[in-house]
Amino acid sequence: MATRLNDKQIKSLLRKGEAGRHAVGGGLYFRVSREGSGFWVARYTANNKRREITLGRYPDKSLATAYAEAFQLKEDVRKGIDPLAEKKRPDMVKIRTVNDLAEDWLHNDIEKRLKHPQIPRRIYKQLLSPHFGELALKRVTPLDVRHAIQAITTSGRPTVANDALGYSKQLFRHGIRLDLMKSNPAEAFTIHHAGGIEKSRNRALSISDLNTVFQILHDNPVSFTRDNYLAVALLLILGVRKGELIAARWTEFDLDNAIWKLPEARSKTGAPITIPLPNAAIEWLEELKVRGYNSEHLFPARRTSQRRAYISDDTLNHALAKMFGKKTKPGDHPANKLGDAGIEHFTVHDLRRTCRSLLASAGVSPHIAERCLNHKLRGVEGIYDRHDYLEERREALQKITDQLGPIINRAER
Repeated sequence: MATRLNDKQIKSLLRKGEAGRHAVGGGLYFRVSREGSGFWVARYTANNKRREITLGRYPDKSLATAYAEAFQLKEDVRKGIDPLAEKKRPDMVKIRTVNDLAEDWLHNDIEKRLKHPQIPRRIYKQLLSPHFGELALKRVTPLDVRHAIQAITTSGRPTVANDALGYSKQLFRHGIRLDLMKSNPAEAFTIHHAGGIEKSRNRALSISDLNTVFQILHDNPVSFTRDNYLAVALLLILGVRKGELIAARWTEFDLDNAIWKLPEARSKTGAPITIPLPNAAIEWLEELKVRGYNSEHLFPARRTSQRRAYISDDTLNHALAKMFGKKTKPGDHPANKLGDAGIEHFTVHDLRRTCRSLLASAGVSPHIAERCLNHKLRGVEGIYDRHDYLEERREALQKITDQLGPIINRAER
């Protein structure tokens, strides 16, 4: 083995500036570039091939540190590890924390598999990551998972707790597939440890309920803004999904012909649909356009956001929850204005069920009502019946709008 160079000799070689490679000892070399810079290089043999790897720049990396790294490199080679090959491995091997794993899972699994990957991404980022996202994969335990799920359950969101548990299981199974984990810390839990067995909701509001609800919402414009008010009105008479409405762009609307062309990319069924607009809906949309100050969206974001230009998925949910006296952030103490008026709790999604119930009460045929809600027709009828029923749906939605319009269009604010 060549005589080991000392630090004084290394500095002398660098001052001379003669390009070349100089043996330090133990497989370590000091390389002087043509530009006069110094680098540490280690040479070794792996799989009968002579190989060379750069360890770093001098003096950023001292002689002692470089020599220690060269020694460890030789030990790795003896164990069958090729350092250069390891360095070229994909980024997957750099997944160290749960957050790293989650990003890989969301990008390489969820985004390719789900039409709406923003839902699991939001649940992970907001509800799971704060509890165990920064932990190393080897450190996360079932207790960490249980703590995160119980926090969601305690907040009164059993369905979300069940979803979060399901996503946790998928996340850690992804880690096992990549051979980054040997066990799944969420696997032993069931929905009984989260939100419990979910009962199918059947909540639909009556005309009497709606009369009270809109009166209270109308009388509390600070707690429930006009934009929220109009969003609830549109959801109720159009029967569309919340996500379809809040992300809508003005380019999708033809108010002169009273239609909304919901594109395939945002339709949950995966097919585009033309939605007829009742007269009252056109008036509300025109008001929203004025209120939007030339925004491309019907419901522009109410605060600067780099993530997207329209309101959050939780905006309407939180606004309605506060009207039922539910806390949506620390320090909140809202009054239960709807509950005190005798209104049984309902959610934003219950407005869609209410629309379907009102259509049935108005004598609308089931297949027309189902298409009003952008449901695919089932069975043989769904296979052979390709008629869009636009005019029939227009007549159906106008029937319930005639009932609800006077209730919604109260005195101007």
